[in-house]
Formats: sequence, structure tokens, C-alpha cells
Amino acid sequence: MPVEVRLHDDVRLHVEATGPADAEVTAVLLHGWTLDGRSWHRQLTALRAAFGSVRVVSYDARGHGRSSCMTLPTATLAQLGDDLAAVLDAVVPAGRVVLVGHSMGGMTIMEYAHRHPGHFARRVAGLVFVSTTAEGHTHTVYGLSPRIARIIRLAETTGAGMLARCGAWRPPRALLRALRPSLRWMLFGDRCDPTDIRLVTSAVAHASLRSIGGFRASIGTQHRLETLAALAHLPAAALVGDRDRLTPPPCAESIAAALPATELTVCAGAGHMLMMERPEEVNTALSGVLRQVLDAAPARPVAGTHTAARRAHG
Repeated sequence: MPVEVRLHDDVRLHVEATGPADAEVTAVLLHGWTLDGRSWHRQLTALRAAFGSVRVVSYDARGHGRSSCMTLPTATLAQLGDDLAAVLDAVVPAGRVVLVGHSMGGMTIMEYAHRHPGHFARRVAGLVFVSTTAEGHTHTVYGLSPRIARIIRLAETTGAGMLARCGAWRPPRALLRALRPSLRWMLFGDRCDPTDIRLVTSAVAHASLRSIGGFRASIGTQHRLETLAALAHLPAAALVGDRDRLTPPPCAESIAAALPATELTVCAGAGHMLMMERPEEVNTALSGVLRQVLDAAPARPVAGTHTAARRAHG
């Protein structure tokens, strides 16, 4: 059921919520940069089928999808962390929460934990990180040599600054069609279903130029490994594709090192869009965390002592 959450600065967030309103556990899915809540469609279907007692919430971040645009100074991960706290208060006022974040969505979770530690501790019972990082662009070399990666990053950041000043305009669809091969190379691994690249292109077409350009700076500079280390008691999972050009395996490995109870899954041949490329692996990891949370007494944190690593072959 669609819900609109109006934030303190009058930004309106488009929120989708299904399942019982009084659920003991709610899964909140946060999408990546330039995408929207539709990127989780395979997880939404699987969760509804397997966990009828769990509420599932997804929403479009400010400046993305069906949510409204914002002023440029609020195009930051810090603001997204504040937005997540506001969404939880408005849509999930009670019960335990499992946060699931892809790329920028995972970074939003870390920023929420950093900026609202008390709120986070009271609400969050489990974490799933999909193709994300706690170290900004430290490990991002686009699958290329470091020298070429530096040139690309310079061009990318310069272009992002220009786009950020373009306001609420959306990317021209004709341009996005021309760029589709580049999006496919950047975001996907060995295989790509044509419907998936069309969905990604559609999502980018609905993101404002201000959000496409504006969030780039804070995404590149965020460092939250210390924040993660304080969350080691939570059941968690981290997934990454070994062909991910944006958040390669070292990003997920550092998250798993900071969260010793994390189950780390490396998906062979997959790129950045694991929810689409490897939905079964993502669904399995999410289901595993949800079962741990459902089986635990509400007042007792779930602890672990070892990182379990496995390689998923596609």
C-alpha cells in the first residue's frame, strides 16, 4: 500500500508497505544511488511468499523515483540517514526492524547508525548489506588500472558537480537509451537480463539531475567502519559480486571484518545489481537474517563469533 511521508523540509517520500501493520518484525529495503524501490521487486515477491507475518517496507529516497526533489545542500548521506529515522517513526513506529541496503542504501543505514545511535539501538535487530561499502570510493577502480580509474573519477566528480546544479530536471530518455550499453557495463556482471537493464534505465530516468550529481560527493568520502564495529552483536549478511566495478569484494570484506557475525557471500560472475542478477542468493541471505531475528527473544541481542564466507556460483 503506497504511503507518503512528508519530511521536515517538505520533501515527500513515496513509501510502499505490505504485511500486517502490527508485525513483530519489519524488513525495510533501501535502494541504491539513481535507482528506486522497484529494484527490490524480486525480494518483495519472495518475502511476501515466505514470511507472511513480516511487514515489508521500501521507499524511494529523496530526489529518486516517485519521491520529490530537494534542495542541493540536503543531497547528502547524512540527510538520508535522518530520512531513514523519520520513515521508521512514521511508518514502523513499533516492533523490531531488519534493514536491507543496496549500495547507497547500505551507506544510508551506516549513516543512520552513526547519527542516531540510540534510535538505531532501540529499533534495529538485523542487517543485510548488498553491494555496498563503508569506505567511500577507497576500493573503487571500475575494474580498470588505478591510473585510468583516477581519470574516470575526476571526470565523474566534475560531471556530478555540473549535474547537481541542474535542479529537478530528469535525464533525457533518448540520452539514457544511448547510454544503456555503458550502464550495462558499469552495473552488471557476466549476464544481464534485458528486462533488468530496462528497469535500471527507467529508474535513472526518474531520478532528478540534482540527486544524480548531488549525492556523489558524500558517497565518495563516507567512512563508517568504526560505526559498524559497534553493531557486532547484530545478525548480519553482506553480499558482493566478484565483477562489481563500483563496490568490489574488498568493500564487503571490510564490512564483514567490522561485523564478525556477518555471513559473507561472494557471487561469481555477478556485478553491482545483485538483487536482479542473483536474487536467490540475496533472498537466502535476507531470509537467514530474518529467521535469526524472528527466533530471538525481543530483548536479547543475537551474537556471533565467526565470519562465515562462502562463494555462490552463478
